[in-house]
Parts: sequence; C-alpha cells; structure tokens
Amino acid sequence: MGITYRVGHLPERGQLIGLYTAVGWTAYTREPARLEAAVAASLFVVTAWDHDQLVGLARVVGDGLSIVYLQDILVTPDYHRAGIGRELFHRAFEPFGDVRQKLLITDDEPGQHAFYRSMGFTEIRELDTPIRAFAKFG
Repeated sequence: MGITYRVGHLPERGQLIGLYTAVGWTAYTREPARLEAAVAASLFVVTAWDHDQLVGLARVVGDGLSIVYLQDILVTPDYHRAGIGRELFHRAFEPFGDVRQKLLITDDEPGQHAFYRSMGFTEIRELDTPIRAFAKFG
C-alpha cells in the first residue's frame, strides 16, 4: 500500500460519491452536486490516494484565522487502522496551528472518541471553560 497525500486536489464527483458511500454517509451522497460544491468551497482539503483510488479525505471550513472546523474526515473501511486518518488529521490542521478554536462534531462511538482524544481534542463538556455548543440539523 503506497499512500500519497494531496493538498488542494479536488476529487471528481464520482470519486467523492464512492468514498462517502463506502463509509455510509448517505446524507451527503443524496445530492452529489451539493457534496462536490461543498468540498470545493472548503477552506482546506487534503486527500489520500492509493495510486488513482481515493481512499481518504479531510476538509476544513472556517475563516482560518480565529476558527477552523474539521467538517469531514473519512477513510475507506478497507484502509482503516493504517494511520491514514491520523495523517489526514495532522495535515488538515497543520496550516492552522495558530488558530485559537479548532472544532468538530462526531458520532457517539467509542472508537471515534478515542481517536479524537488521541489527537488532543476534548469534549466541550469536559473543558474547564464554562461554554456550551449548540447545533441545528436539517
């Protein structure tokens, strides 16, 4: 497995749909044009490739100065546990080291909790700062 990483290289629509479908993110794949436009409008995109196959993607949104948000990070299941997610994570946040707020929302699954904790993130409710997070979906 010879994984290469590309910054700013936007995958084609079919490649995006294949990747998002592989991880079961059907809320994104229902509107392929919207997914493609959303990725293109991201502040920063890094992708992982096994030759010409897209196997992972991380994208950051925000202003890049005071806040960045890891919108998506996904790796094709056949490539899990190979360090690709960790590498995508590091590369996605690397340009934003001086940004004060780095955020993400994730599913309530132990594996994801462990991954994000290992990357230095803390759940908002566990911070010493009295802050709250609010979201609206739909």
